[in-house]
Amino acid sequence: MAYICPVSQTFLNMTIIIGAGISGLSLAYYLQKAGKPYLLFEAANRAGGYIKSVREEGFLLDTGPNSILCDAATEQLFKDLDIENQAIEANDVSKDRFIFKNGDYRALPSSPKTLLTSSFFSWKTKFKILGEFGNKTKAAPNETLAEFVARRFGDEAVDYALQPFVNGVYAGDCRQLLTDKTFPILLEYEEKYGSVLKGFAKNAGAGRRKSMNFRNGMQTLTDALFAQLDYVHLEHSVQSIEHLKDGRWHISISTPDGSTRQEYTDNLVITTPAPVAATLLANAFPQLAQALLAIDYPPMAMIHTAYPKDAVGFSLNGFGGLHPPKEGLFTAGSIWTSSVFEGRSPADKVLFTSFVGGVLAREQTFLSDKEILEKVDAELRKLYRISAQKPAYQRITRWQKAIPQYDKNLNAVYEYATEAEKNHLYLAANWYKGVALADCIRKGRELAASF
Repeated sequence: MAYICPVSQTFLNMTIIIGAGISGLSLAYYLQKAGKPYLLFEAANRAGGYIKSVREEGFLLDTGPNSILCDAATEQLFKDLDIENQAIEANDVSKDRFIFKNGDYRALPSSPKTLLTSSFFSWKTKFKILGEFGNKTKAAPNETLAEFVARRFGDEAVDYALQPFVNGVYAGDCRQLLTDKTFPILLEYEEKYGSVLKGFAKNAGAGRRKSMNFRNGMQTLTDALFAQLDYVHLEHSVQSIEHLKDGRWHISISTPDGSTRQEYTDNLVITTPAPVAATLLANAFPQLAQALLAIDYPPMAMIHTAYPKDAVGFSLNGFGGLHPPKEGLFTAGSIWTSSVFEGRSPADKVLFTSFVGGVLAREQTFLSDKEILEKVDAELRKLYRISAQKPAYQRITRWQKAIPQYDKNLNAVYEYATEAEKNHLYLAANWYKGVALADCIRKGRELAASF
């Protein structure tokens, strides 16, 4: 697997990739598929980055991303990797999302009919939403998601639909995240159709994406990519990067045996987390390095908790329950994991995946593991009317730097990234042009095609 490419061959049309998470693996895969030379270096002893699946006491846990929204290109990748038969689609019940409001979980309206008949939103908000078709307002520069949604749908939609969703996807604050960086499709529909709802109606069914996982967890995907690669090197830590006068890049790498390896390349691609990228680029591109250090990565804890099924006095027919900050709960919400995908827990148990922390609740992650586990257990037992005195199983996974925030700090990164590309330095990571797994795969595919 760890092929040592002669130095003379690294001079011509070579691409060196730093980081073997989903972005680096995808890029390397598509380069290899196209017959283009590359080397991939990863400091850790495993590939996959944050994507990791664990089997423990009869439970299957994803301790990073829980699923992937698949478009046609991603499903084709599954076929090419021969893992399509291992992929599983989320159960139908997962189409229903629940929001905790006024003391109970309530289904979020998902159609015009349920919007009108449900008591989830006030009539004032209903009229605001229905009137969005005729809303002639336009986005201002650097408009946040909260500003966009409040302008078109009202403040209640921000507090009880947008913010819980943003908590779940970004662990973020919708009053800080930029619309053009997070959901540019909203601006596109507003500009093209004069209405977001009209845009969604016009494009209904186009490019429908499925929520998928695998029979053995999300790590199946990164393991399959890794197994295909011929030129990937684990436990190879990049020590320095230098941009040479002739335009090439010189990379100094420490190897497992303690020696230092020197490589030269035409194209250099950074796919590591932003803080690591900042350290690597501190000398070669200090302005970009400083911009990368400003990216906010809030801490977060993921807690898997299981109970006997017959002890739960609540119907878990849905994707999960999200908690608006206004409701004052400890967790940001929980995925009803055993309801969403098959094979996640024993048949007589139910499994919750709960989230603590994020931008709006950083201080909660300062608690000890024991305190967090106890608070999550107590909240779950109260909210879901669970009669069991303690969980059948519980596990905490901490991410000190969880999800990069697509806020105003990213503007400088985008600006310097454009300059970097003129020198054949490229960025392909979840902090640049899309945080989702499918985005990372797409960026790798498109970048490989451009070389």
